[in-house]
Amino acid sequence: MLINKERLMERLNTLAEYGKNVHGGMDRPFGSEADINARKWLIYLWGKQLNFKVKIDAIGNLWAGLAGTENLPALVLGSHHDTVANGGKYDGALGVILATEVLNIIKENNYKLRHPLKLVSFTAEEPNMFNLSTLGSRVASGKLIKDDIKGAKGDYGITLGEALKKVGGSIENLQDAKISKEDMSAFIECHIEQGRRLFDKNLSLAVVPKVTGIYREKVKIIGEPNHAGTTVMSCRHDALIAASQLCLEFEKIIKDIHRDDVVGTVGHIEVKPNSINIIPGEVDTILEFRTPDFNDVEIIYANINNAISFIENKRGVKIISETMLKQREVIMDKAIISTLKRAMTKMDETNIELVSMAGHDAVHMSSLTKTAMLFVASVNGKSHCADEFTEEMDIIKAANVLLETILILDKELD
Repeated sequence: MLINKERLMERLNTLAEYGKNVHGGMDRPFGSEADINARKWLIYLWGKQLNFKVKIDAIGNLWAGLAGTENLPALVLGSHHDTVANGGKYDGALGVILATEVLNIIKENNYKLRHPLKLVSFTAEEPNMFNLSTLGSRVASGKLIKDDIKGAKGDYGITLGEALKKVGGSIENLQDAKISKEDMSAFIECHIEQGRRLFDKNLSLAVVPKVTGIYREKVKIIGEPNHAGTTVMSCRHDALIAASQLCLEFEKIIKDIHRDDVVGTVGHIEVKPNSINIIPGEVDTILEFRTPDFNDVEIIYANINNAISFIENKRGVKIISETMLKQREVIMDKAIISTLKRAMTKMDETNIELVSMAGHDAVHMSSLTKTAMLFVASVNGKSHCADEFTEEMDIIKAANVLLETILILDKELD
């Protein structure tokens, strides 16, 4: 069996019409009109056209599936269909459409699987108005419960409960969305790499052995606001200059680890009072770093604290640091990784492993079942932008590897 490439690409392009903006990018955040319409299209495709069994769980995750011939836990494929602002049409959506095609091929060939085979599109993987990313997979894995999120409010005062109702979910029945460990035999997420490692190697696919750890520190720099014209340079305690020095020190700390898979970013900063004629008195910023090796974490934190102490003494400011996120790296399942590699070999694809430097729904599913990821090359490493692109040839290869992997797992997994 081989997948139908024309059908696959047509569906990918159809999904990309929901939320397409005038800049060529995608605006399809959770709860938006584009998200709701994309969901309607997926439900119609799965339920009416393909005659899959379809379910919307309480957190709004979309499920579809085929029955197995034996009483075994399900094999599951999937990803997410929501996007970042002005994002691309491949991030997340590709994994959903590939899963759809795998089920479609198996059904139309009347191939009898031992295991049930399911696909899922998780709710709100990307950042959204409720500041609850990977929402669907976190609820499904039991990492978020109703009490954690019931009061969440987004834009224009809309509550999370109201948004869930629009997409067919129910915050009051949120516990029903939790998946039992006995429900699944394996979960595989196929996703674009979102970096340029595969592209630079001129390779199509990679197996993901590990998803990076993500660490975020909320930092407040308290200086002294004063008149910008009358305060001499030697008497200033400029919070923004201190923050700028911290940013540069942070960059040096990350680079000194000397690893391509360790990165750091200062992507958020607020200056107060933010006036042209007042020396900045306070700055709020967030330092984020990612590493797949927890041994790096203590070194990085120690060096950040040393930099903070040095800047406080030099600049006469006060710096307060608070940990926002300390999410360790997640190891993917060796058996599923091995099966993906076997499928790649059968398809004459080079076997390589690449750590995922972005978080994914697979991180949370790994707490429930044997989990792995398959990466597909991103042209020029572009993602989270309108220029995001993956070659059709690489997409077809990924689909056939996923199909072969499911056929192997169905025979070998109990």
